[in-house]
Amino acid sequence: MAAAMAKSSSIRALQANGKTKRKNKETIRSKRNVLVRAEAEKIDGKAIAAKVRLEVQEEVRQMKAATGRVPGLAVVLVGNRKDSETYVRNKKKACEEAGIQSFGTDLPADASEEEVLAVVRGYNDNVDVHGILVQLPLPSHMNEEKILGSISIEKDVDGFHPLNLGKLAMRGREPLFVPCTPKGCIELLERSSISISGKNAVVLGRSNIVGTPAAMLLQRKDATVTVVHSRTPDIPFYLKNADIVIAALGKADFVRGEWLKPGCAVIDVGINAVDDPTAKRGYRLVGDVEYDSASKVASHITPVPGGVGPMTIAMLLRNTVDGAKRCVKQATN
Repeated sequence: MAAAMAKSSSIRALQANGKTKRKNKETIRSKRNVLVRAEAEKIDGKAIAAKVRLEVQEEVRQMKAATGRVPGLAVVLVGNRKDSETYVRNKKKACEEAGIQSFGTDLPADASEEEVLAVVRGYNDNVDVHGILVQLPLPSHMNEEKILGSISIEKDVDGFHPLNLGKLAMRGREPLFVPCTPKGCIELLERSSISISGKNAVVLGRSNIVGTPAAMLLQRKDATVTVVHSRTPDIPFYLKNADIVIAALGKADFVRGEWLKPGCAVIDVGINAVDDPTAKRGYRLVGDVEYDSASKVASHITPVPGGVGPMTIAMLLRNTVDGAKRCVKQATN
């Protein structure tokens, strides 16, 4: 009897020990999972953009060797906004580095709409120009839709022409160009080996420049897409089920880590200046996503700055080269 009781006691002890070990293993696995999420992989937009620009540079070199021609990009700047001037300067520098010929026209803020249209028509007729970009925003007295619509669809490297956007929205149609920033977002996902097909994606923002075309591109890649915006109630509800998040609201640190699905991929398009007395300029740049909390939940995330921004110019160069190739092909057929 005593032997039986001792045996039973030993079995219970072994079972308890086994449960403890299993619990310890589960705790270790849980800690490991937390650790993985706490160290979300940073999607390095600068590095990926640099690769794209090298690819573009090589394609320009090959095109010049084969045809004696190089791609040409024309930029029209109206007014003297400092941010727009900086963007245009960066675009011209990027063109020079890639071997793309750069054209430019600067007009005063009080220029007439007809003056801008005349400049666009001139570049439409210029055979050395394969891409035309009108820097936005335009002064308030100008009709943005009319001016963007006047750009030849074959040279619409910004991808904002109604026919390009219309084709982007339709299945079985191929736009000549796709807007640069949304195109860059998809490029970041794909070059980071993040699967899009069959995933739930949420796009925050519905602008014509980023949100709407980004949603259409994700849908083309077979994602199930939800667009949320300023009128959407309970935005965290939608984010909790999102495998991919593209944030383009223009609200500093709007999206919090606790709103996100663990292991999601976050592409933060926002760039916002917030006061920071400790910073050299008195402010620092942040995205639409609260980086510190989100990086503890997401598996991949873009930083701000250094994430989407560099990709926008890289995609502009890519679009310009694609337009030039198409032009050369048409000329030889």
